[in-house]
Amino acid sequence: MPRPRIPARLPLDPYVLALVGTVGLAALLPARGVAAGVAEGAATGAVALLFFLYGARLSTREALDGLRHWRLHLAVLLCTFALFPLLGLAARGLVPHVLTPQLYDGFLFLCLVPSTIQSSIAFTSIARGNVPAAICAGSFSSLAGIFVTPLLAAALLGSAGGGFSPDALLKIVVQLLLPFLAGQLLRPWVGGFLTRHKKVLGYVDRGSILLVVYAAFSAGMAAGIWHQVGVGRLGALLLAEAVLLAVMLTVTWYGARRLGFGRADRIAIQFAGSKKSLAAGLPMASVLFGAHASLAVLPLMLFHQMQLMVCAVLARRRAGDPVTDAPEAPGGPVEQLPGGRVAEVSAGSQQP
Repeated sequence: MPRPRIPARLPLDPYVLALVGTVGLAALLPARGVAAGVAEGAATGAVALLFFLYGARLSTREALDGLRHWRLHLAVLLCTFALFPLLGLAARGLVPHVLTPQLYDGFLFLCLVPSTIQSSIAFTSIARGNVPAAICAGSFSSLAGIFVTPLLAAALLGSAGGGFSPDALLKIVVQLLLPFLAGQLLRPWVGGFLTRHKKVLGYVDRGSILLVVYAAFSAGMAAGIWHQVGVGRLGALLLAEAVLLAVMLTVTWYGARRLGFGRADRIAIQFAGSKKSLAAGLPMASVLFGAHASLAVLPLMLFHQMQLMVCAVLARRRAGDPVTDAPEAPGGPVEQLPGGRVAEVSAGSQQP
C-alpha cells in the first residue's frame, strides 16, 4: 500500500494569520474608554452587515434543488448539530483539571457552530468527491446555524452564553435574524450587485470579522483574559481538539459507509460534517458572549487552523484512492452527482 503523500507546505491560512495579528493588536493597543464604546458599536454593526450579506447571497432556489439528496444533507446536519454537541458535552469531564470553565465554554461553543462552505468544497474537489453535494451541505448547514446555533448555545451554555434572557434573545433577533431575513427579502434587487462585486465584498466580510475580533479581545484585555490561560492549558485545549477532530473524521467516514453511501458521497460527508465555520462562529460569539467573547472564540480559532492542516493531508490521500462507485471518465476524474449521475471534472476546474 503506497504511503500517503504529505504536502511540502501545510496550509497556513493567511486569514488566520490576520486574526492572530488582530489579537496581538488588541493586546498591545486595546480600545479603552470612549474608543471601547466606538469599537463595540462598530462590531455590532459589522455583525448585522455580515448576516445581511449571508441572507442576500443565499439562493433559495439552489437550496431547494439540493434537497433531492436529502439523506446526505441530513447526515451532515446530524453530525454538525447533534454528534458534535454530544461530544462537546462529554468533554465536560475535562473541567477543571484539563480545561478551565471558560475554555470549556469556548470548546462547547465550537461544537455548536455550523459547517464551512468554501473549505469543504475545496477539499471535496481535491479528493474527487461529490462537489455539488458539498456545496449544498455547507449551505444548508450555514442556513440552519443561523437559527440552531443560538438556541443550542442558550440551552447548553446557560448563563455563559446569555441563557434565554429577554436581552439575549433580543440581541439574537436584532443582530442575526432580522438582517438575515432582510437580505433574503432584498435578494431580487441586490443579488446581481453582490455577484458582480463578490471579490470586494469578500474583503468586507473579512474586515468585519477582524473588527469583531478586535472589539472582543480589547474587552478581554480589560478583563485580564491572558492571566486566565497559560501555556499548559493551551496545550491541553489543542490535544482535546485534536481528539475531537479525529473522532469526527472517523465517524463521518465509516458511519457514511455503514449507511450505504458511495465513495464520492462519503468524501462530501466527511469534509462537510467534520468541520466548523470560523466566519459564522466569530460574529455569533460576539452576540452570545458579549464581554466574554474573547475566550469563547479562542478554541474555534485554533480548531479552524487544525482542521485545515489535517484535511489538506487527508484530501490528497483520498485523491489517490481508487474510484469504486463510478467509472472513470476518459478525460479525467469523475464526480458522482445527486441521483446517481456522473460528471467529468476537467483539470483545474476546481481550485482549493
